[in-house]
Amino acid sequence: PAMTSTVRRVRPEDWPRARAARLEALQDPAAPIAFLETYEAASQRPDDFWAERAAGASAGPAMAQFVAVDAETDEVVATVSGLREEPGTADFSGALVTVLQVHVVGVWVRPGQRGAGLLGQLVDEVAAWAAGHGIRRLRLLVHEDNDRARGAYIKLGFAETGTIVNLQAGRELEMARTS
Repeated sequence: PAMTSTVRRVRPEDWPRARAARLEALQDPAAPIAFLETYEAASQRPDDFWAERAAGASAGPAMAQFVAVDAETDEVVATVSGLREEPGTADFSGALVTVLQVHVVGVWVRPGQRGAGLLGQLVDEVAAWAAGHGIRRLRLLVHEDNDRARGAYIKLGFAETGTIVNLQAGRELEMARTS
């Protein structure tokens, strides 16, 4: 039977579910090349951290997290976040941001839910949130060895820009789309 999920912006009270999803994501075999955080570090964070993170991502123009919540289990089964990047500022890697854009981060879909369209729904929510703030460019970084993710992003209209970012986990390829 197909699972039914509701895709929406995270709410402050979602923090325990968002925490559980993040910890599950960090145990995925691709986590070392997909996330800039380890399970060990994240699992040590206090509840206040998770509550503040969910509250911050639930409203406002700087950051938004969108989740897919399973209707039967009430668990977060997929999540995507968007971070507003202003021209003239530095991104997380220290690179200069030259255009107003949203950086898509924290992308995760539970393995049993992959291929069901949740990623596209979540990215479309990020794009709609960005457009509501006058932002039409979405960008993300994907590890050069993460073929599964790169293929999924191509299906969603992202294309490689030619920009490469060297991080501790290796070479990350920038991909972008205009919505």
